[in-house]
Amino acid sequence: MRTLRVGVAYPDPPFNSMPGRSGLDIDVMTALADALGENAEFIAYDGADFDGIFERLAAGDYDCVIAGTTVTPARERKAAFLPPYVISGQGLAVDTTRLPHVHSVDDLAGLTIGVQRGNTSESIAGRLVADGKAARVRVYDYGAISTAIADLVAGGCDAVMKLAPVLAELVKDVPGVEVVQRNLSAENIAIAVNPADQQLLARLQVAQAELEEDGTMQRIRRKWLGNPYVDQSSGML
Repeated sequence: MRTLRVGVAYPDPPFNSMPGRSGLDIDVMTALADALGENAEFIAYDGADFDGIFERLAAGDYDCVIAGTTVTPARERKAAFLPPYVISGQGLAVDTTRLPHVHSVDDLAGLTIGVQRGNTSESIAGRLVADGKAARVRVYDYGAISTAIADLVAGGCDAVMKLAPVLAELVKDVPGVEVVQRNLSAENIAIAVNPADQQLLARLQVAQAELEEDGTMQRIRRKWLGNPYVDQSSGML
């Protein structure tokens, strides 16, 4: 039986790093590998910049990447993407005890936004600073998201921006810290494949469509996100 090498960027709950190293992405890729009659081997990406994961994909270190990955034009020049298995958007978290007046990006004047290096939130936060809606962006290495969350309370940054389902999971046990705004963007989250491997791309596309058809993908999304729809802004069943 072939082993499918899957690149994963930790920590990114609920996509990964849940108890037992499980999560939405782990379940999705396991189901896809089973559908292909293969084993999924999850290989941790340890770079400081998330976009480096695509260099590793191109170098042949992985067969595919599933890491809560947003499809962007720049990334589409490096990888081939399946249809999205989740559509979500960026969220904003603050320590509402320390900054009770911050309810949205409209309240960030003079404040610092924390983001991960290479995350799509980096460009959004950069635009807010360019437009004079925030003072500065503090960029953390991709694996240092826990430091960014701790800095919300300590004052190292004033807000953190990240994909809303992940941000909600990261701050749920941090006293005083809340996700105050969601849907700052609409992002397609999809599996990336080396564009040179068109056969694997086609096989995964067929398998994903079949898992959507038989309800497997809906069950996985409901389990980890509480909502079975691809578009997480859609209403609940």
